[in-house]
Amino acid sequence: MSTEAPDLVALYTDLHAHPELGFAEVRTAAIVAEALREWGYAVTTGIGGTGVAAVLERGDGPTVLLRADMDGLPVREETGLPYASTATGERGGEQVPTMHACGHDVHVTCLLGAAHALAADDSWAGRLVLVAQPAEELGTGARAMLDDGLYGVTGTPDVVLGQHVAPLPTGVVGLHPGPAFATSDTLRITLHGRGGHGSRPEATVDPVVMAAAVVLRLQTIVAREVGGSDTAVVTVGTLHAGIAPNVIPDDATLQVNVRTYDEHVRTRVLSAIDRIARAEAEASGAPQPPTIEHLDSFAAVVNDPDGCSRTAAALRSGMPGIVVVDPGPVTGSEDVGELATDAGVPCVYWILGGADPAPFAGASGPEDMARVMGGLPSNHSPKFAPVPQPTLDLGVRTLVTAAREWLG
Repeated sequence: MSTEAPDLVALYTDLHAHPELGFAEVRTAAIVAEALREWGYAVTTGIGGTGVAAVLERGDGPTVLLRADMDGLPVREETGLPYASTATGERGGEQVPTMHACGHDVHVTCLLGAAHALAADDSWAGRLVLVAQPAEELGTGARAMLDDGLYGVTGTPDVVLGQHVAPLPTGVVGLHPGPAFATSDTLRITLHGRGGHGSRPEATVDPVVMAAAVVLRLQTIVAREVGGSDTAVVTVGTLHAGIAPNVIPDDATLQVNVRTYDEHVRTRVLSAIDRIARAEAEASGAPQPPTIEHLDSFAAVVNDPDGCSRTAAALRSGMPGIVVVDPGPVTGSEDVGELATDAGVPCVYWILGGADPAPFAGASGPEDMARVMGGLPSNHSPKFAPVPQPTLDLGVRTLVTAAREWLG
């Protein structure tokens, strides 16, 4: 068994330069599996497609699961880094640029660093489970692994732990009890018009104008149908119609993303989207109602309050100098919660600061911190680039410290 610790920066820059899209993480999964086997873990590959699960047994004790996601995004990198991605991947039958624009390369690197440290530490007892999950960005990777028998391989965990890098300053960990990451729903709305020549609009039903009306009206849902004490985000991320400037097309297609925390708010927002799309089509004289498809849904990540208190105390005592804060609920979404919900066990999922702390030097409170963060490239930006160090070292230490707290 190899005892050599991984070179975290070299591993990270290699993963960053070679991102793979959801369910295509073949190279990444192979790197994870090979390293874990070298360190004495019992490794199973191909779970839920490209997922990897590894188990290290140390006698009687709790089963603790550490999870990292592996997939990149269809984004063209604009960081200018020497290890920037120039890779492409297949999405929808087309080759698209790919990038680790959400930090999953950080997550995998930290998981492997923690795996090595915990394998070398004989002070704990129990079963350590490591999960390298595919397709988090699609919202289906966790479910795919569960449906493919993940817990039949690893055993059912007593707790699910994990982290997500974000543009908080390095040295800061954000941990919020209760609903921590939002529910996400993605819809595709196809508005059906009647195409024709651009010079004769009277002979057509223009789906582009219809789509424009829908986009503007959707913005009123949060402003006028969601209570001031509730939270919802409605985003029209794509709008496609036509191929020529003098041709009115037959159809226009929108993709809409919704983020909520409360199930009643979610139901109200989704109902309003359906109502608005149908009403605008009818008002435009559309030849048929719109086609509304529910493409995917992430459940909210709900952190266990007692588990958060226990983990936060362990981080504060075990990592002097680390700052643990409650950032409030995050409107981003994650499917890690399904691993805990399926097992009926606590989930503790935190934010790992990955930004250069220098811009935050003058920040004196949450509002100042938010202002600085607002000026930095965020997750999913083509310019998103966590600083490798000390982010990686701290990410490894947070996983190790949290795991040791929950292990026997």
